[in-house]
Formats: sequence, C-alpha cells, structure tokens
Amino acid sequence: MSGNHGFFHGMEQMRKSSIYFIYLAVNFVLVFLLSIHALVAVKHAASGLNLKAERVKKLDLTDLCLFTEARYTRHLSQTDFNTPFQDHPMSLEHFPSGSIVEPPAQLRRKGDRL
Repeated sequence: MSGNHGFFHGMEQMRKSSIYFIYLAVNFVLVFLLSIHALVAVKHAASGLNLKAERVKKLDLTDLCLFTEARYTRHLSQTDFNTPFQDHPMSLEHFPSGSIVEPPAQLRRKGDRL
C-alpha cells in the first residue's frame, strides 16, 4: 500500500500539457471572478463617491492633503517659495516630501528653473 492517495494521486499519470491547461483554466476562472467583483464594487462605491463629492462642495474643502510632514507640503495650492526656508535662508530641506513635490504652477514663472 503506497502513500499516494488523495488529490494528487492521478497527477503523475497526467501529461504535463494537461496539468498546464487545468492551471490555465483555474486562473481564467479566477480572473473572471475578480472582474465581476470589481464591477460590483465600482457600482457600489459610486453612490458613496457622489455623497462625498457633495459634502466636499458643501463644506468648500480645499485640495487633497498628500503629505503630513510640513506645512508647505500639506496643501500644495497654498504654499509659497519662502515657507521651506522660514527657519533660516540657507536651511536644507529636511522633509522627504519637500524634495519630491514641485511648487504649484501659479508660483513658477516662465523660464525659471527649479
């Protein structure tokens, strides 16, 4: 009596191409189910997004807060050139987000390099 009982018992007699096609079929079914789940989730979230958009408009909220480290990176539309250097004119940038994000377009002049 051998110990090859169970789910994989007949697999050693199957051709490798048959195992591969079973693998592909299972993955296609999984992708199909995930696609159905995504469609249902988008339809379900649409009503919540509309409610949030109305709330933002009613409360007159500003733009998205991307970083929480420094005042000049929290709300990018409300920053200026001087805020990062308010401690000292030659101070170095010590917040990582300040070196990732450029100033808003309304603060840049044509021909200026940042």
